[in-house]
Amino acid sequence: MSLSSHLEELKKKHDSLSAAVENAQRSPSISTLEITQLKKQKLRLKEEITRLSMH
Repeated sequence: MSLSSHLEELKKKHDSLSAAVENAQRSPSISTLEITQLKKQKLRLKEEITRLSMH
């Protein structure tokens, strides 16, 4: 897999997590802990995207 396609995949996953966080925040049945875990995953992806983009 090339670097650019890997970055695209990471960006898609990041966007998907963004949508999941938004939906979870609107749902009263989702716990704060679950939302926090989604946000942490999203942050890790963002950091990876940034790190790879600098190469």
